Amino acid sequence: MPLRSSPSSRWQLERTVPTLAVGAIILTAASMISVPRTVLATASAAAAANQRNMSSMQYPVFDPTLPMSYPGQYSKTQGLLNGVSTLILTVFLGLAGCMVYAPKQFSRLLNNVAPHLPSEKVVEVERVVERIKPVNCTCQDTGKAFSENPEEASQGYVGDKNPPSTIDECVTMYKEQRAHELNDSELVEMTVRGIVPFHALEKTLSDPTRAVRIRRAVVSRTPGVHQTSTLESSLLPFEDYDFGRVFGSCAENVIGYMPIPVGVAGPIVIDGTSVFLPMGTTEGALIASTSRGAKALNGGGGVTTVVTGNGMTRAPVVSFSDVRRAGVCKDFIDSSEGQEIVAKAFNSTSRFGRLQRVTTKLAGSSLYLRFKATTGDAMGMNMISKGVQEALTVLTRDCGFSDMNIVSLSGNFCTDKKPAPINWIDGRGKGIVAEATVPKDVVEKTLKCQVKALCKLNISKNLVGSSLAGSVGGNNAHAANIVTAIFLATGQDPAQTVGSSNCMTLMEETDEGDLRMSVSMPSIEVGTVGGGTVLEPQGAMLDLIGVRGSNDGQNAIGLAKAVAAGVLAGELSLCSALTVGALVESRKCPPSRPTEAAVANIVPDMNHNRK
Repeated sequence: MPLRSSPSSRWQLERTVPTLAVGAIILTAASMISVPRTVLATASAAAAANQRNMSSMQYPVFDPTLPMSYPGQYSKTQGLLNGVSTLILTVFLGLAGCMVYAPKQFSRLLNNVAPHLPSEKVVEVERVVERIKPVNCTCQDTGKAFSENPEEASQGYVGDKNPPSTIDECVTMYKEQRAHELNDSELVEMTVRGIVPFHALEKTLSDPTRAVRIRRAVVSRTPGVHQTSTLESSLLPFEDYDFGRVFGSCAENVIGYMPIPVGVAGPIVIDGTSVFLPMGTTEGALIASTSRGAKALNGGGGVTTVVTGNGMTRAPVVSFSDVRRAGVCKDFIDSSEGQEIVAKAFNSTSRFGRLQRVTTKLAGSSLYLRFKATTGDAMGMNMISKGVQEALTVLTRDCGFSDMNIVSLSGNFCTDKKPAPINWIDGRGKGIVAEATVPKDVVEKTLKCQVKALCKLNISKNLVGSSLAGSVGGNNAHAANIVTAIFLATGQDPAQTVGSSNCMTLMEETDEGDLRMSVSMPSIEVGTVGGGTVLEPQGAMLDLIGVRGSNDGQNAIGLAKAVAAGVLAGELSLCSALTVGALVESRKCPPSRPTEAAVANIVPDMNHNRK
């Protein structure tokens, strides 16, 4: 409340200042008068006493141990000390009186002066209680409702029934693990202030969808960040999605989900079974082109596949004090005894992970160990990393290599998500070779080209051209297109298309004039359990292929076969289009409205089909 005033404040002010001044003058005068008189009186009394003492003495006694003196010297000194002491005492009493008297006068002075100061100078001492202001969330508020009336909205609540909580109240509720009881406006404000962790909204609220809604509002209101205010009202969807499966598994700081068009290519016959291939892509004509290739492959009986490899890799790097110790460790691991000990330790960490072998590579005093293991139907990176960690622990603890320093659990000798000849040569994940024979008449009728021209183009483009470019694992037309589209649709790791797209496309003309074609893909990194496969839409696409879930590793192999077959179809169709120069024409965007010529071409066909 502001300090109060009285009507006689000016008179009291005028009285207070002179009073203080007069008091100070009186104290000073009293000190000046009393001190000299006290000194003189004391000196006179001391002189009289000394005179009496001298009259009673006949001869002065000379004491050589005492300093030279004369009668009365000590008494004068004592008088002077008494006078100074009196002066100090008087000043002290005066100051004490001012300390007791002055605060009362100054308190009255402040109370009297305050009303005469300008109004804007009045100091407010009332404690300001900060309340949460309403947030214009586009989402529905789950707590106290705020009024849409401007006057009530300015107060932040509807009438007087549900006033908004203060910051202190919100903090208390958060500390009591009652944050879910706060309304959206309060949660947004608390998160913007950093009280509620931005990354932990799902855990704090135990409601993943509401956490996403709050996070969108927080991002839209974060100061100092460029172009975030539009997120909350953007077309990035977040409703009607099971974010419970995302939290702790697939993504963090979620603000929505990204819809990707998904189509199907095929059906295509793979080892005698006809399946559709789901493909998620925004590249026009890709699915249509793959379907055309699948149709041509089916004309010759479909695709035949062979599994050439099955093993995920992880390669830690360890170091020693010198190359001699590193060489001793390498020799031990390369031995049959060492392989057995390491495999036993590795296999103890999982029911599905089984170590196949450990390959070593020495670089100075650093030793690189490339573990390769089967991982069931999982892609297997987490599984194999856990096994590698245990194997290294056993080597350090039980095998005499306590001086081994683990530099990194992954030393890039794996290699994961990077182009690497070792994956092309030794393989990683699933190794698949897919082959098909397409009759000559199918090539000419469906693909509109000649077998000889196809074979010549493949050599010039996929073999010679890629070699001139120095490509490793890139002897193909566009394998990554099909791999990525199937990966997105089935919940695989999109970054692993780098290694999974390693592919060599081969074409040759048979003695009968037919086309024999194959793709060799040694490093398809896929899984049908874990990761993005736990999401229902992606799981539904695995169901479409018939490979969802766990099946002793056969589902993951089945998915790899589907990928290879799709790549075979895509390679055949694209190379055919290049042969006849139809690539650009096939990629043109269709007109927004059909032209008269197009309608004229369609109608006769429709009438013809009715006959």
